[in-house]
Amino acid sequence: MDARSGEILFSENAETRLHPASLTKMMTLYIAFEAVEHGEISLDTVVTISRNAAAEPPSKLGLRSGQKIKLRYLIRAAAVKSANDAATAIGEAIEGSEAAFARRMNRTAKALGMTRTTYKNAHGLTTEGHLSTAHDMAIMGRHILYDYPEYYNLFSRRTTDAGMREVANTNRRFLAAYQGADGIKTGYTRAAGFNLVASAERGRERIISVVFGGTSTAARNAKSAELLNLGFKRAKTNVALRRPAKPAYMGRIGNDMMVADADPNDSGLRGKSIRVAAAAVPKSLRPKLRPGVSGTDVAPLVAGVEDDIANVLESVQVAKVEPPVAVAPEKIDVAKVDQPAAETAAVEAAIAIAEGDTGIAPDASIKPMRRPQQMLLASASEPVSLETAAIAEPDTQEVVTRVSTSGGRHWGINVGRYPSRYAAEKILLKTALMETATLDGSLRKVVDRSSGFDANFMGLSRETADLACRRLQARQVTCFMIGPS
Repeated sequence: MDARSGEILFSENAETRLHPASLTKMMTLYIAFEAVEHGEISLDTVVTISRNAAAEPPSKLGLRSGQKIKLRYLIRAAAVKSANDAATAIGEAIEGSEAAFARRMNRTAKALGMTRTTYKNAHGLTTEGHLSTAHDMAIMGRHILYDYPEYYNLFSRRTTDAGMREVANTNRRFLAAYQGADGIKTGYTRAAGFNLVASAERGRERIISVVFGGTSTAARNAKSAELLNLGFKRAKTNVALRRPAKPAYMGRIGNDMMVADADPNDSGLRGKSIRVAAAAVPKSLRPKLRPGVSGTDVAPLVAGVEDDIANVLESVQVAKVEPPVAVAPEKIDVAKVDQPAAETAAVEAAIAIAEGDTGIAPDASIKPMRRPQQMLLASASEPVSLETAAIAEPDTQEVVTRVSTSGGRHWGINVGRYPSRYAAEKILLKTALMETATLDGSLRKVVDRSSGFDANFMGLSRETADLACRRLQARQVTCFMIGPS
């Protein structure tokens, strides 16, 4: 396969379903990378090894039942040494049981387009029905390479620290012998033979080869080298890189599961989907008319207020934020521009600016104009009579309207789940300092879940929560919105 485009350059029996052996661990590791990316688990999460994981046969790291070890070391052991006990421990740490993890593996395989693959376990030891094809494994290798490039260096390490001890790469002979080789995964069982998904890069070209059923390590490596040589010979030098589409997230958020196109025949259960209410407030209430004002007078008066609000918006949406300009008190009438309305306009303008609609830097500080000391104010306790209004503006009668500034601050955002309250509070503080433009004034809240501690910011409007999430995701920070409860 030409990794850049996904084009198959040569194939033989590529759709035959065979035992993948430890090539299975590519999917186990792919899901582990996905879970870390979405905050289900972290690399520093301490995993307690189960009796089931510790009992897996070699190749293994030598984990003991009840032992505690960080996830990062389990990932290294599975990727480099191909440790079966480490692979099982990863699956149980993410999904609670190996059976549940296998179901997630199958959902992910379907989303990746691996149509002839069925997983039964996280390690690849021979099990009835645990089958894949050379074509599907090439697809898996390509997604490992392009979906999580930050982890891909694991597969080219000749040795690595697995927490308990230094372990050697099962693919070290091929990595040393073939020019440009940098991965990916070996596999062997008696039923499968010697398998290898290999990848190599030379200049602008990158080729992925897959071999199933080799008779020995040497024979497998020789066939892999032959296929890679053929690939480099047939591949064009100038090919546009078309990264494969990353599948929809298949993991957990809180107590719910996000599943795209769940198969009803897979475990007999459909996954749950998270649905967010369309709005927090069902309807908008209009202010009542003041006594003595007819309905026919309302339209022009409200239009006048809207024009003034538009003027305030225009005053803040400029290429450069200028200091407030003093305005003569006699030029301002409270009946036309109410202070809360101006504040609301300024907030909305600031959100528009942060989204890039006006060209102002996202962190620009937008402040409403100070209320002049001699401004004529409407009484909070007594209604303004028509005669009083006539004194302020003899030619017109005005209706004072007030725009709500609450913004429906019943929304929040989640920036990940962490193994301890301290870790969650630390990331909340770090994120708040990073994104002061939208999170200023929000409430930092840590929620204790059965699987960890959620780090949440609460007390935001829907628009601000959405903006904050988009800005954080642009900085590679995990984030999703939390609707009103």
